[in-house]
Amino acid sequence: MRTFKLVLTYDGTDFHGWQVQPGLVTVQGALAEAIHRITGESVLPQGSGRTDAGVHAEAQVASFSLTGSIPPENLLHALNRALPLSIRVLSSEHAEADFHARHSARGKTYEYRIHEHPPCSPMLSRYVYACPWPLRIERLQAAARIVVGEHDFTSFAASDPDKHTRLAKRDAANASPAAESGENASASAHSASEPSDSNLRTVFESQWERRGELLVYSVRGSGFLHHMVRNMVGTFIEAGRGRLNPEEIAAILSAQDRSFAGPTAPARGLFLKHVEY
Repeated sequence: MRTFKLVLTYDGTDFHGWQVQPGLVTVQGALAEAIHRITGESVLPQGSGRTDAGVHAEAQVASFSLTGSIPPENLLHALNRALPLSIRVLSSEHAEADFHARHSARGKTYEYRIHEHPPCSPMLSRYVYACPWPLRIERLQAAARIVVGEHDFTSFAASDPDKHTRLAKRDAANASPAAESGENASASAHSASEPSDSNLRTVFESQWERRGELLVYSVRGSGFLHHMVRNMVGTFIEAGRGRLNPEEIAAILSAQDRSFAGPTAPARGLFLKHVEY
């Protein structure tokens, strides 16, 4: 078995997110189908994160193992012929046997892009949120600075319906005789790195900037909860348009209650920008 690491870019508009779902078109499903057509092997490639429906990626990382001997560069070219045009493989390489796109990740960077001045070109509208309100960047910046550091981000997290199932599987794996005896060490390490019940996360950088006609929010952190970035952006927008004071972000964090934060920003403005290992 050889472990492969791919870096992908995709337009998420026409996909129901990354994760395979019965009867729906997803990025993971399209990639698995293309790999099967090329190699004859059935694998479920693991992504660094499960981007939501409509969210885009400039550098999503995927990993999987194959028994065949296809060279990484040949796999890259074959995949780009087999995949829909909305998904492109940027790089393909062999990785260490214990490499896992999600569990091995040490940090991620996301960007959220807002178009300030209507009308928004239809050539751009799939990739930005055309905000209908004027926003003051100094208020956005003041709000964004408050989330830097380690915090409980419950107030900015949507419910994750798969979380309890994942935790139960992790606990069962850790309690198994194989885990206790040290067998299958890499699998045990993977299961142990699954998110715990804690919603503590560390944000290393959080800032806004103007890029031409766009306002762009960049956030780099150790990991992100379900809808966390979009919920933060929606709340920052409330500060930017003057509906709440930027200083109130600290109280929203302390409340650890989703109802205290602002609305969820639309998916189309969000990009997975970079994954660190």
